[in-house]
Amino acid sequence: MPGDLPVPPEVGGAQTLRRGLAVLRLLTQVGPGGLRISEIGRRLLLNKTTAIRLTRALVDEGFVLRDEVSGRYRLGPEAFAVGLAAEPSYELQRRATPLLESLALESGDTVFFSVLHGHESICLSRHEGVFPIRNQLIKAGDRWPLGVGAGACAVLAALTDAEIRDVLARNAERRLARFPRCTDEAIWDLVQETRQRGFCLQPGLVQENSWAIGVPVYDGHNRPVASISIAAIASRLQMARALGLGNRLMQASRTLGRLPAATPHLLTP
Repeated sequence: MPGDLPVPPEVGGAQTLRRGLAVLRLLTQVGPGGLRISEIGRRLLLNKTTAIRLTRALVDEGFVLRDEVSGRYRLGPEAFAVGLAAEPSYELQRRATPLLESLALESGDTVFFSVLHGHESICLSRHEGVFPIRNQLIKAGDRWPLGVGAGACAVLAALTDAEIRDVLARNAERRLARFPRCTDEAIWDLVQETRQRGFCLQPGLVQENSWAIGVPVYDGHNRPVASISIAAIASRLQMARALGLGNRLMQASRTLGRLPAATPHLLTP
């Protein structure tokens, strides 16, 4: 499941901190409906006692709220305050929103905007046209391994071969456990095609009948920092239409311009 985020093994305070952040990240992904404590523990591979201790601490600090009727936990006011403080860093998304909505209207399909973070791609927004894909495979807040999905693969293709090998080695276990068709060989093939076309056409590797097109968005140093992608059922993304939409996405990427030079890319160890 998209929200299943096993906590890496560590010791001491760092382990507690990472586990607490994992709870916040999970609740961000599931949205306002929240989760019961048993589901939090199951998804994060925590025993019930640990899940209760972490969640209660977050409640005490205002980062998480508990619904007394349903017993579910969801993000609280302190999490909202942190989000507001971080929001100025997402100037590109604000600039992109009218363009993304226009792309959804023009294409009739579902448009996503994602950012590069470490060796993952995080979806920041989803805009639906009149023919949206009927599944909720990706929603705002979801984190996918780089290379999985059209946008994340387009970003990967913009990196050097050495960086790509490093990324694929780092996310291989998680990638192949959740997305078995996204093998190293399949992703390298897509990387080569993406470099030739200028956009990635992902032919149902993530979900069989869901195809997607993606392009990278660059910063002032010509480094990929984000992606725009369009997803649709396979019959709506045959080659002739895919070429037209791919060219439209490349134009949209150029329209967004460059991020300020001080903004670093986020491919970190």
